Amino acid sequence: MKAAAPGLARPQNVLLGIALMVATTFTFAVLDGLSRHLAGRTNTVMVVTVRYWFFAAFALWLLGRRGGLGRAFASPIKGLQIVRGVLLAAEVLVTVMSFTLIGLIETHAVFAVYPLIIAALSGPFLGERAGWQRWAAILAGFVGMMVILQPGTSVFTPLSLVPLLGATIFALYGLLTRFAARADDALVSFFWTGLVGAAALTALLPWFWQPIPREDWGLMAALCAVGVGSHFLLIKAYDVAEAAVLQPFAFLQLVFVSIIGVTVFDEMLAPRVMAGASIIVAAGIFALRVSVRRDRG
Repeated sequence: MKAAAPGLARPQNVLLGIALMVATTFTFAVLDGLSRHLAGRTNTVMVVTVRYWFFAAFALWLLGRRGGLGRAFASPIKGLQIVRGVLLAAEVLVTVMSFTLIGLIETHAVFAVYPLIIAALSGPFLGERAGWQRWAAILAGFVGMMVILQPGTSVFTPLSLVPLLGATIFALYGLLTRFAARADDALVSFFWTGLVGAAALTALLPWFWQPIPREDWGLMAALCAVGVGSHFLLIKAYDVAEAAVLQPFAFLQLVFVSIIGVTVFDEMLAPRVMAGASIIVAAGIFALRVSVRRDRG
């Protein structure tokens, strides 16, 4: 699962940042594999809610350790932060559900389009000018998604639209995160994301409560530990290197997820998925480079 939680320190060590980002993508892939297994045995809401309880506890501990609790509760954009938190919780629910419906590989192949959705919406939402290069990347990403989905053929299934919904929700979350960054620092936003998400999911739990099988308690504990570890690694990566340098390495999660999907869950790495995902990832990296060149002027 994707989670934007950059830290506050200035860049110090690019190679260390890249190594941490690679480790982050691997742990997120393991997190997704555990989520798929557990959600298939219990239910998605139950699994994601327990995971979010630990996420919220970690965010509370981290911000308290850095002396930012007062700053968080004094946020001038609490309403926006609440919307962000609800959106991310909804995205995690939709994406984990997609794991159980169509598998890890195809879910992530489609989900990889989210940076291009952000690029397409940044104009109307943020007032950013999108030049022809960015629109060319967006169009290429759309082509890649069509290669994966193949609408109008026997390969297409409406279930393939579920990860696209997750990617769209995550793109909206990303745009609101950029708005939030104008008023709150990254750790404050991280705290609100965990707190609001845990509260929203807990409110749903009475309708979805289901005891977790005793034999899965160990895996649930591993899920929570890996979730906290992955967020910690992500924060440390952004502590020591620029986001623009690290972001292309985030696409490695698709590689790790594919390995887990094939070896653990016996999923098929279909040629159309490989081809479409390659187009989407290349388009995303190109769009990122265009944005970095524009920002550095």
